Amino acid sequence: MAGAVTTIDLIRHGEPVGGSKYRGQIDDPLSDKGWAQMRAAVADDAPWQAVVSSPLRRCAAFADEVAHRHRLPLRLDERFKEIGFGAWEGRTKAEISAGDAQALRRFYADPVACRPPGAEPLAEFERRVAAAWRDLLRVHAGRHVLLVAHAGVIRMVVVQTLAARPERMFRIQVPNAAITRIRVDGVGDEAAAHLLFHAGRL
Repeated sequence: MAGAVTTIDLIRHGEPVGGSKYRGQIDDPLSDKGWAQMRAAVADDAPWQAVVSSPLRRCAAFADEVAHRHRLPLRLDERFKEIGFGAWEGRTKAEISAGDAQALRRFYADPVACRPPGAEPLAEFERRVAAAWRDLLRVHAGRHVLLVAHAGVIRMVVVQTLAARPERMFRIQVPNAAITRIRVDGVGDEAAAHLLFHAGRL
């Protein structure tokens, strides 16, 4: 498999029930709009040989639909869950700012030192996503795979692909149902990853 070319399409879930908020690991399902976003993004395309997903319902339900429709193997991986936002989970930006007008500014300026109370440390999130990504590439070397995940997971994979600083990940915008494609040439330590497009369509 030394010359293997592995292609991963990462798609963010659509809008969940309850709209935009710091949802983190709260397990809200997709709204009707979210389902429509996901189905429009993929339509009848199915270039994949396998589907991998976060186990949270806003990802896993659509992953199951795609896998069932196109008779593809599906695997849920806990490590692809969204980053945990601690005390901010379930709250909107307006609600957070009402309690502390500078909280969001501090967090985006320094998500390591200024994370929300009880939030998952960025370094731990980085390690779990990196481990899951390595395993995905090892198991599916030479294949084309769909990964259904969250904005934070996609951001972290992108910064790792680009060898960027993890604390800059929140500068990357990831719209609902947007697709990011990464190609990995080779396997293991000799593999070279390339970002082919981000926040696009098939």
